[in-house]
Amino acid sequence: MGVLSRAAYIVKSKLNAVLNRAEDPSETLDYSYEQMRNELQDVKQGIADLTTQKKRLEIQKRRLEDNVEKHNEQARQAVEQGREDLAERALEKKKQKMTQIEELQTQVDDLQAKQDNLVEQKNTLQQRIEQFRTKKETLKARHEAAEASATVSEAVTGASEEFEDVNRAIERAEEETQDMEARAQAMDELQESGALEDQLSDKSSLERELDQTTTDTEIESELETIREEVGVETDDATVETETADTSASGDSSESGELDTGTSIEDIEAQLDDSERSN
Repeated sequence: MGVLSRAAYIVKSKLNAVLNRAEDPSETLDYSYEQMRNELQDVKQGIADLTTQKKRLEIQKRRLEDNVEKHNEQARQAVEQGREDLAERALEKKKQKMTQIEELQTQVDDLQAKQDNLVEQKNTLQQRIEQFRTKKETLKARHEAAEASATVSEAVTGASEEFEDVNRAIERAEEETQDMEARAQAMDELQESGALEDQLSDKSSLERELDQTTTDTEIESELETIREEVGVETDDATVETETADTSASGDSSESGELDTGTSIEDIEAQLDDSERSN
């Protein structure tokens, strides 16, 4: 097989496959049914034509039979009148007509046999057509039901796939939301602990430590100033403090108790409020 022949064969095979897939069974059944009905109509037309021919021959046969009777009467009359020659001619005509009648009868019988055969074929074909029509409608109903079922199944399958995509999208959105919530919670914890501010600061750890040391020194200096103002001395001046307390007790007894002002509890509460406001 040459290249062109093989190519043509392949194209033809693929084309037939496409046509077979595109073929509608319902249309095929309806077409076959119409073809059978056309064949039945042809058979009926053939029967009608045979019947017409048979009737025509029967009419000719009856005319010949009438002529036979006529020739019999002519021969009888000729004999009565002593004209046997005419009687012989009439009988010859009668014989010819009888021969024609026999031939016509043979043709009529042959047409009748053909007509009977066609009628039998017509009846058989009618039964087959009726059976085919019933089967055709059943197959069409089954095909339509199967097609509808396939359409529903395809729709359900497509919906299931879409639902799977939606579920996956929901799962991804939920995971992203959980990650975002965890990040937000972590940021809050870092902000509360102060680590976030340290990370955001441009200062190095050494600089932050030096700043903290400076702050502690400043606080201690201010605290020492406050001790001196309120009369509280450090451990180096303990003896002097005790002496001062003894002399001060005498002065206190003379001037009364010293009013300390705001209580410790009030101070702690005020500091807590200040930290919360910051």
